[in-house]
Formats: sequence, structure tokens, C-alpha cells
Amino acid sequence: MSRATRVLVTGAAGQVGVDLQDTLRGVTPLGGDVSFQPDGKPVGEHEFEVLGLNRRDLDVTDRDAVLRSLHAARPDVVVHLGAYTAVDRAEEDVENCFIVNEQGTAFMSLGASEIGAHLITISTDYVFDGTKGAAYLEFDEPRPLSVYGASKREGERHCTPEDTIVRTSWVVGVRGNNVVHVIAERAASGANVRFVNDQMGTVTAASDLARSLVSLVRARPGGVWHVANSGATTWFDVAAHVGDLLNRGEEFATPISTSELSPPPLATRPARSDLDTNKFTSSFGELPPWRDAVARLVFDRPRRGDVPS
Repeated sequence: MSRATRVLVTGAAGQVGVDLQDTLRGVTPLGGDVSFQPDGKPVGEHEFEVLGLNRRDLDVTDRDAVLRSLHAARPDVVVHLGAYTAVDRAEEDVENCFIVNEQGTAFMSLGASEIGAHLITISTDYVFDGTKGAAYLEFDEPRPLSVYGASKREGERHCTPEDTIVRTSWVVGVRGNNVVHVIAERAASGANVRFVNDQMGTVTAASDLARSLVSLVRARPGGVWHVANSGATTWFDVAAHVGDLLNRGEEFATPISTSELSPPPLATRPARSDLDTNKFTSSFGELPPWRDAVARLVFDRPRRGDVPS
């Protein structure tokens, strides 16, 4: 019997971290699709040994602590999900954002290299400026508009060619605080919502991203990969879809422009940052359509109180 693959996950308490740990243990997380197997193989019993670390367990900005932890744990694969993700706050908290997203990633890459582990780290569509006019490919030149996007881009630069960089976008999960939960709560309360329709991107269900990461843990391909649910959309379209799912009328969601947001966001978002995922689709399989992913999230929400959010 072969030895289980040891996987160390940082950011384990986040919405993707929780779903990834479930998936590695052979459990379909809330909001997940049991039929989604991008590499065609279900997770085997005892295939993975999982070590999940949250911020209390490991400060990724402490180089010595990172190296000690990786040398002690000796994982085969490190999935680095720990990140500074407060996009607007980062505009006024520049140093901390870069310390976490740039230096933290650099330390994880260094530590993984020292022990011969494969690093998978998560980046973002916000490394792009949104002016291409089409979906972004892995080799398109990053030009971030925000502090958050720039910090994630610098984190990418510290990775080795052997590391795997996964760019994803608009991540939403059942066990996390995100826009879809806000929309669903407003729909259930009888209130209406206003969302922008001049920012286009790709929604990613945490559960589908988690299952995709399992495929990458197995393959350890290296390089840059774009992973998101299929189909580009806007937040207005997402809101309207949630309204339909919860039997609200057309009046539930109203489209507005970014310039109408009050107060205006501190960080500039790209107008169009949808990710071309054909590389992942060709190598593994296509992620489900975003509408299906959002529907799973919405209908599994009543059970989210059963587990920590």
C-alpha cells in the first residue's frame, strides 16, 4: 500500500481552506458537486494526509517560523491559501498587505524548495488592469491597478518555475462571508439590491476550486494556471440570478455603474478581468457553469450554521 500524500494547507480556516480539507479527506463540502471530478478520479480513502494551519498556528510573514514548520511537517505538497484579501483596506494598509502577500509567499516558496515539497499558491485576476477587452490568458502581462493586485503579483514573482501559481477570481463559498450571502440575505428579507454591471469577471465556487486544487496536488505541474467556473458575468447578473433562485421578481436587482457606488471603493477594480481557463480545461476538465455553482451555494446556505463560517 502506497504512503498517503502529505498536504500542508495554510489559510486553513478560510472558505477555500475548509473546503479543500474536506475534499482531500474524501468529503464533498457544502456547495460542492459530487460529480465534478476534473481529473476523472474520486479522492481515495486515506489518499491524503492533511495538515491544516491557520493564522494562529503559523505566521506566514515570519520567515524562521515558516521554515521551522515546513521542516518539521515535511509535507509532499504545500497549498498556500493564507493571504491578505481586504482589497479596499489594503489601499491604506500597504505595508501589511505586501508583507503577507509578497513576503509570505516568498517564504513559503523558499521553505517548500528546501524540503523538496511542491508549492501551490493562490493568486488573483486583480493582477490585470482589465483593458485587454477579452479573457486573460496565463501569459498575458500583469498590470495591477490596486495595492492588493500588486502585492499578489509580487508574490508570484518570488515563486520558482517549479511552483504552481493558481490565479482565480470572485471566490464564494458556503462557509465564508461573501457577496452571495449578502445578496441571498437581502432577498430573503424582502429587500432589494443594487449591483454594478460594468465590471466583468469570473465567479469561482470555493468547493469547485478546492476540487480543482486536488487535481493539481496530484499532478504538481508547475507554472501559472487560471481556475474559475465557466462563463464571464457581472455582480449584477449574479444578484439577479440569486433573486431568481429565491423567487424574487425582476425588481429585486437594479444595475448601476461603478461611478454610482457610494461611498466609492478605495481600490480600483479592473473593468474586465475574466480568466481564460482553457489550459486547465484541456489538461483536467472544465469547471461547472457559474450559475450552477451559485445555485449550489444558495441552496446549501441553510446548512451553513452546522459548521464554523
